[in-house]
Amino acid sequence: MKLFGKYGTEDVEIKDLSLRTVVYFGSASVHTFGRHQKRQHGKFKINIVERLVNKLMRGGTGEKTSGKVIRTKGRLQGKKMQMINVVEHAFELIQKKANANPIQVLVKALENSAPREDVTRVSHGGVSYQIAVDVSATRRLDMALRNITLSALMRAFNKPTSLSESLADEIIYTANGDLQNSYSIKKRDELERMARSAK
Repeated sequence: MKLFGKYGTEDVEIKDLSLRTVVYFGSASVHTFGRHQKRQHGKFKINIVERLVNKLMRGGTGEKTSGKVIRTKGRLQGKKMQMINVVEHAFELIQKKANANPIQVLVKALENSAPREDVTRVSHGGVSYQIAVDVSATRRLDMALRNITLSALMRAFNKPTSLSESLADEIIYTANGDLQNSYSIKKRDELERMARSAK
C-alpha cells in the first residue's frame, strides 16, 4: 500500500526511539472518518499524515502568535478533502526540492522539532513557580505537528505563497535543521531554554 498511490512507508526510518512508539504508518488512508475518535489512545492508530491533515484544519488562532495575528475565521475547519489536496501537493513539492521520499522528510522534521522538555506551573503554600518536566512521546509528536502546521499557516496568511508551498518549505527547513528559517525548531529551542532556566 502506498500513500496517495505514490509514496511507500516500508523504507521510512525513525531514529528517535520515543517517537517510534507513536508514529503510525499502518494505513494508506488519510481519511478514517474519525472512527478512532472516542477510543482511549485512538489517535495512535491514525496515520501520521492524516494527523498532519487534521492539524491543518485548525484554522487561525485569532490571537497573537510569535508577533503575528492569524484570523482565518474558520475557513479551514471541516475542509478535510481540501487539506488532503494541500498535503498531497506539498509532498509533490518536497519530492522535487529534496529529491527524497516526503514521508521520510516529514518524519525527520518531526524528530528535529519535537521538544524533550517543557515547563509546568506548580503551586505550593500559596506560591506559584515553574518547574521543568520531561515531555511524553505523544505530546512531543502533537507539539511538533502543531508547530509545523502553524508555521505553514503563518507563512501563507495574506501572502502570495500558497499553503502547500509554505508547508513544503517548513517541512524541508525543519528536516534540514535550518535554525534560521524553521519556525518549529525556534519554538522547540525556546521551550527547552525556558525548561533549562526553570531547573
